[in-house]
Amino acid sequence: MTTLHPGQPVTVGIIGAGRMGSFHAESLAKRLPGTRLAAVADPAPGAAQRLADRVGCPRALTDPGQMLTDPAIDAVVIATPARTHAGLVEAAARAGKAVYCEKPMALTLTDADRAIAAACQAGIALQVGFNRRYDAGFRAAHDKIAAGAIGTPHLLRSLTRDPKLADPAPIPPWTIFLETLIHDFDALRFLNPGAEPVEVFALADALIRPDFKDRGLLDTAVVTVRFDNGALATAEASFQAVYGYDVRGEVLGSAGMLTVGDLRSTHLTVYDPHGITAACVTYDQDLFRDAYTAELADFTDCVRTGRTPAVTGQDARAALSIARAAIQSVTTGSSVRIDELKDE
Repeated sequence: MTTLHPGQPVTVGIIGAGRMGSFHAESLAKRLPGTRLAAVADPAPGAAQRLADRVGCPRALTDPGQMLTDPAIDAVVIATPARTHAGLVEAAARAGKAVYCEKPMALTLTDADRAIAAACQAGIALQVGFNRRYDAGFRAAHDKIAAGAIGTPHLLRSLTRDPKLADPAPIPPWTIFLETLIHDFDALRFLNPGAEPVEVFALADALIRPDFKDRGLLDTAVVTVRFDNGALATAEASFQAVYGYDVRGEVLGSAGMLTVGDLRSTHLTVYDPHGITAACVTYDQDLFRDAYTAELADFTDCVRTGRTPAVTGQDARAALSIARAAIQSVTTGSSVRIDELKDE
């Protein structure tokens, strides 16, 4: 893994000009000193140019390959549809570019292993976008647990509830595990430092839009996870919580408990004749705005200094193994041991 000369900016290209790509492009262009956004690539006609114009990026491409062959670019940020992630990680690694990849890094363990191997062989930094690790509350919770503040973790809980299920037609099957709960699976590992999952059982259904169940949509899920240190965990997700974007965690230990996560948009609570009310966050980029920026700041610092990222491809694979086990559990109706998992 190479390092840059002191004072030399990290030159980054971004692949994907959609919702997350746009946010990351703004961070790279405007929020991160010492970083230069050199190119935006997206195969959709006009998408890269529109984003490049908006953030002041000098180059817009429809072919990501042009970015990967540019020797002036040190690193790439991959914010494309999930099915393309693993292949782009491999291609970027072969081109010698450091990689930040949005979650999930891959959809199968085989693809994850290929991406990790490509990064190792090339000697490049590979970081995956599990933003909760960079949220101040989740980070503080991890640090306290790692320091023994609540003793040994016994029960853990992580949840993600999106505010609204819009058009379900474009949602690929198993998205609730591979793209939503993947965050919770990583959060459970993060909040149980040093432990690894050994067994998974999952239930899922289409409760919000049952008319789409025969098309493969599952919009509500609960997953139980047993860890090798004996801790028991649950992860739950819903695609529609009408009150807001709700992300929380809880850990009960032998010497105490901690909770993390607050969907209130401000500290204001209103007491009036209708009761007690508080405004809630309804968008992930509002709740995790600072965390999204911090993870890119950490990534570009890894590129600058040559240190290993805090969230690696192996972390992505570990979370994916829980997701794949959950899918197998729903399919078979049985619990699934991670060491007996079928990657299909």
